[in-house]
Amino acid sequence: MNYTQFTPEMKKTHTILVPNMLPIHFHILIDIFAQYGYKMELLESSSRNIVEEGLRNVHNDTCYPALLVVGQFLDALKSGKYDPDKTALLITQTGGGCRASNYIHLLRKCMAEQFPNVPVISLNFAGLEKSSGFKLTLGLCLKLIYGVLYADLLMTLYHQSRPYEINDGESEQVLKRWQEEIPKLFKSSAYKNTEKNYLRMLNDFAEIPKSSRKKIRVGIVGEIYVKYSPLANNHLEEFLLSEGCEPIVPPLMEFILYCASNTGTNSKLYQYKNMKTIAFDIGYDFLYKKYKKLADCMEKHGVFRPFHDFEELREAADKYISQGVSMGEGWLIPAEMAILAQTGTENIICAQPFGCLPNHIVAKGMARTIKSAYPNANIVAIDYDPGATRVNQENRIKLMLANAHAEK
Repeated sequence: MNYTQFTPEMKKTHTILVPNMLPIHFHILIDIFAQYGYKMELLESSSRNIVEEGLRNVHNDTCYPALLVVGQFLDALKSGKYDPDKTALLITQTGGGCRASNYIHLLRKCMAEQFPNVPVISLNFAGLEKSSGFKLTLGLCLKLIYGVLYADLLMTLYHQSRPYEINDGESEQVLKRWQEEIPKLFKSSAYKNTEKNYLRMLNDFAEIPKSSRKKIRVGIVGEIYVKYSPLANNHLEEFLLSEGCEPIVPPLMEFILYCASNTGTNSKLYQYKNMKTIAFDIGYDFLYKKYKKLADCMEKHGVFRPFHDFEELREAADKYISQGVSMGEGWLIPAEMAILAQTGTENIICAQPFGCLPNHIVAKGMARTIKSAYPNANIVAIDYDPGATRVNQENRIKLMLANAHAEK
């Protein structure tokens, strides 16, 4: 089947739609792409019609994240807001064996049948697909890496501030101010002055008047899309905040480091080495260095809890599961659960999408082992699928929180 390709000419004429996963991150990354001439728009709709579109166009055995992404794209294209002749779609591919690499083909099939003029662009760093009109230059990739680091810090500072703010809405104001400020840094080399910029962000959030009252901390782990996406997890972070909790969401760079480290791990396990493994090893070292620098800045500042050291995450994984288990989120999920329990965040929600077999194996399958090591760990798996109601999901979380209250 022939598919419409995104050509260099389309860069000037087309709006590229992006499915929502990490609102804070994606707004910043879209602004960076704009500096390279790409006009992108983040889809933030969350109506039930998205699920219905997904059910109509994707096989019901397909995983929930794939269903939502396809449904959100089709819902947008059928809304009449976008001209199909001047619209393209962007989807990420990790290079792994799960939906993150493979459901681009489902999306292209839907486009060929309903919107044949709409091209689908793959954003990946594994060389899976290339487009003459969409190119990731070294300069762009570097800015995207820094963009993720700034967004990770911004998201974490917001989550550690909002539950404790004395004046309602103040954390939101600081968040929005930095969402506008960060893209400006990338218009020059100012974004590279990370220590200065990190310190400014830390100080701004530290100045927000906060209550000293303790809150129940709830870690969120699981499949990457459902873990982060408000559409997929029914605005889980907002619900936890409304329940008086502090949501702890892992930084995106953890997942990126996970993907980068797996190539090196596999090369050792299967005893091979090539240019790809060498490149990924160099990439991992670079990313880890930048991530460690950010965590060190947070620790030195002393007001907010810093990120977990990724090498410590790998050590935590080794106690329970091989790092060779890299399908989907693989060893990362039990490692995140273990490190949360180890550092005092005993209440953990594991977001489980329908159809994600690797996630269910390494999450539900390892939860009992983690609980055996940390008896106070309060781990609950929440299923997300087209038939699951928000009320039932929230009731299960409330039961978990009731147990958390009882333990204090």
